[in-house]
Amino acid sequence: MNKPQVPDFLKNIRVVLARPSHPGNIGSAARAMKTMGLTRLYLVEPKVFPSEEANVLASGAVDVLEHATVVGSLTEALSDVTVACALTSRRRELTTPLSTPRETAPELIARARDGEQVALVFGNETFGLSIEEVEMCNRLVTVPGNPDYFSLNLAMAVQVMTYELFSHTGVDVNYLKAEGEAASMAEVEGMCGHLDNTLEAIGYYERRNSERLMRRMRALFNRAGVLREEIDILRGFFKQVQRVADGSLPPRDKQGE
Repeated sequence: MNKPQVPDFLKNIRVVLARPSHPGNIGSAARAMKTMGLTRLYLVEPKVFPSEEANVLASGAVDVLEHATVVGSLTEALSDVTVACALTSRRRELTTPLSTPRETAPELIARARDGEQVALVFGNETFGLSIEEVEMCNRLVTVPGNPDYFSLNLAMAVQVMTYELFSHTGVDVNYLKAEGEAASMAEVEGMCGHLDNTLEAIGYYERRNSERLMRRMRALFNRAGVLREEIDILRGFFKQVQRVADGSLPPRDKQGE
């Protein structure tokens, strides 16, 4: 199965890092972004950038860093944006409704799909977003966590938010599933018959109810949805067992004996 394409409308979503102080976090954030199909990174007054440390931690996402936009203010980073989400975990005296990434993601994806520019705004690693920066955004988002211990670093927060967005794009993981042709009912029944004969040949039924056991085995294989290749493997195994049982193929000596 061919790999699905990352939706083009994700280019309408940007990640804005306001005043990041550690270049490694910039690189890790870029890696988190690219993993979830986002490539537009804005940096507001980064303390150190560009940086070799950022490149190292970006791993295969150095291209995101190379195309990053560096600006002098959050106002500049949000100039053409219609929806700006401030990511914060602090209590603030603001009337803007607070929501989680999962609650916010559907709207952001819909807006981006319609061609609007969307921004995810993350603050400084130590102090987060200032009250003035939060007031420049029209959505307030927080990642829920343990109220007694909540310590999410910058790249982790980017990963959580971008994952929630990507989960609403409709891109599935079916392309990762192993390819194979499902076995027919007749093939499963033939294999079960072969198993029945093998168990009989090795004396497995001497103290067991063969009919009851085979009903259970048929139910198991029908439930499992086996593939033709798997049927062939099992039947090859049964064949070898039968050859050992009837003496036509002697068992291999254990190593060292």
